[in-house]
Amino acid sequence: MIPREILSRVRQIEIRTQKVLNAVLAGEYKSVFKGRGMEFSEVRTYVDGDDVRTIDWNVTARMGEPYVKKHVEERELTVMLVVDASASGSFGSVNKFKDEIAVELCALLAFSAIRNNDRVGMIIFTSGVEKFIPPKKGKNHVLRVIRELLYFKPQKKGTDIGEAIAFLNRVQTKKAVVFVVSDFAARNFEAPLRVASRRHDVIAITLSDPREQAMVDIGLAEIEDPETGETLLVDSSSAEFRAAFARETVRVRGTLQSFFRGAGIDEIPITTDHDYVDPLVRFFRRRERQLA
Repeated sequence: MIPREILSRVRQIEIRTQKVLNAVLAGEYKSVFKGRGMEFSEVRTYVDGDDVRTIDWNVTARMGEPYVKKHVEERELTVMLVVDASASGSFGSVNKFKDEIAVELCALLAFSAIRNNDRVGMIIFTSGVEKFIPPKKGKNHVLRVIRELLYFKPQKKGTDIGEAIAFLNRVQTKKAVVFVVSDFAARNFEAPLRVASRRHDVIAITLSDPREQAMVDIGLAEIEDPETGETLLVDSSSAEFRAAFARETVRVRGTLQSFFRGAGIDEIPITTDHDYVDPLVRFFRRRERQLA
């Protein structure tokens, strides 16, 4: 039996998501992801105004008059949400934890998909795949996806993005739009992601918090890794330590961005101190310009 508070949160997320879709993202999803896959339908005689690039020269030669290929849009897409549920998601120094933002983002993307009659599936992972929901259509299915995210209790704390992507590559044989939602605080995921990006349209949604980017002066502090439980005593009052922390953060971030570019993976960076709607809108509009 799902607790009443979970059902209440599902309803709140649904209301907020629908408001965002109606006010901001109406048509954005469709303009970016629709029309990218085209299926051959038939050939017909050429008429004035047809694009000459669609002429079927083989049929034209046989028939003695110009014929063009007619294609129809592949209406149905599959959207896969690959969601990191490791312990590092339970962190946030502003308004919300990273994993709370992940749920709302997934809801927004899922509702965008079903508005366009697409199928939505989900993989929840930690150091292994812990939950797989096969892709289906419909509002009830999306509400189930949101409930699972809110109600889910991970069995492990670590992160293995590579294992999750390898699982995706096994179960999703046809091309899909894949959103990987994670803070990417992990290793050895590059090779599986490269393989996935050759088969699917992979978009990385990277979650971060300001306190993960810059160390503040709070004196002596004990820092704990939420995934391993290891602790480290640091002197945050040291300007040298804070500068070294910032340099390492920039280095790690630059390495990740370089990998995404090289693998042909788009990124949507999300931080807990800013609303996630604007980065989504920028992503959709950037994609739309690229397609144009």
